[in-house]
Amino acid sequence: MKKYKTQFDMMTQQTIPSLIVKLGIPTMISMFVTTLYNMADSYFVGQINTSASGATSVVLGLMAILQAMGFMFGHGSGSIISRKLGQKDIESARTFSATGFYSALFAGFTILILGSLFLTPLMLLLGSTDTILPYAKTYAICILCAAPALVSSCVMNNILRYEGQAFFAMIGLTSGGIVNIFLDALFMQKMNMGILGAGLATAISQYLSWFLLLTMFLLKKTQTSLSFKYVRFNISTLGNIVTTGLPSLARQGLASISTMLLNNAAGVYGDAAIAAMGIAGRISMFIFSAALGIGQGFQPVAGFNFGAKKYSRVRQGFFFTLSFGSVMLGIAAIAVYFNAGACIQVFRNDPEVIRIGIPALHAQCIGLFFVPFQVCNNMMFQSIGYKFNATFLSSLRNGLCFIPILLAASWLFGLAGIQVAQAIADVITCLACIPFTVSFFRKISREELS
Repeated sequence: MKKYKTQFDMMTQQTIPSLIVKLGIPTMISMFVTTLYNMADSYFVGQINTSASGATSVVLGLMAILQAMGFMFGHGSGSIISRKLGQKDIESARTFSATGFYSALFAGFTILILGSLFLTPLMLLLGSTDTILPYAKTYAICILCAAPALVSSCVMNNILRYEGQAFFAMIGLTSGGIVNIFLDALFMQKMNMGILGAGLATAISQYLSWFLLLTMFLLKKTQTSLSFKYVRFNISTLGNIVTTGLPSLARQGLASISTMLLNNAAGVYGDAAIAAMGIAGRISMFIFSAALGIGQGFQPVAGFNFGAKKYSRVRQGFFFTLSFGSVMLGIAAIAVYFNAGACIQVFRNDPEVIRIGIPALHAQCIGLFFVPFQVCNNMMFQSIGYKFNATFLSSLRNGLCFIPILLAASWLFGLAGIQVAQAIADVITCLACIPFTVSFFRKISREELS
């Protein structure tokens, strides 16, 4: 394998397929493990009862809020960093890395305090029923305690990825994920701690990931820095991070709202419906992580090469990522479609949960075929700094499309409408991305000729 003198040379000269696979595989592994330990919580909690299983679906909305803040600062700073490094402006890159990290840390502590003060109304708002509430509060308080680590870890993870150091990011995330699964089994099966054990396992693993990711910066494995001397809490720096990260805030924030509305809509049909939709969503997310992982491998490639004005490499990276992601996700979606009942039964062996979950999972597997194109567009536009395009498109799948479809479908078709809402949103979102993609590639083609 050819050796490159600098990170810049590797990002702008290595062949696109090998570069994206090199950066994307560690990210895919990280995404798989992260999703897997979320599923592990669902598996172990599902052994308690259906209401406890529903609690993990409710608290998923809280985790989406935390991830929204983390990804806003992480993708916001990371996208700018990749372009600054592409322009060989390392000093500015360090300013954005340090500012993004400490902003996220402050946001995590703020959510911890406010969430703890208003825990009961927050859980009810996120769709908890009276029978789910005790389990949801116990699980949620553990997640809130991990908020500072979870939010700031998102920043460190994304900075490493956008620098092209996906392997180091993988070490931090996968180590925490493996420990989470081990602690789930220890606390819940050996020590009989119930849902509190699941919450503690998640909190401990988040802090372990945080420490390992921080170590990469302390050991100076990166071009960027988290030293406080680089922090600039001014309108220009913070404003640039926040506006660049708005697509992620919109995507994850709307995911939280969507989870809340989904739980409230499903709650009409009982705790089993909430549990079923949550389980189907987690399985779907596990498949989705294949496309998301390879898409995140494409992000630093897009950012570096757009900053270096190597537009043909951006285009080539987009279509390679789309092809690779479509094949991987398609194979997984087909496999799960034909084994939907068995997949759901793993998490909760309740006939009612399985009955409701199977049609929902079937629909989501079909909708997933339309997801890779969305992911490639979102990742590309955010990485190159096209803030409006990225924010609008990232708002569609979990928000601007899904929310009205969910409300209308549940009103018109009841539970059946709830089960297919996400799949319909996926199809519409995919179609909405087409004009943005065509317009952008025409634009860079003109710039290449000028």
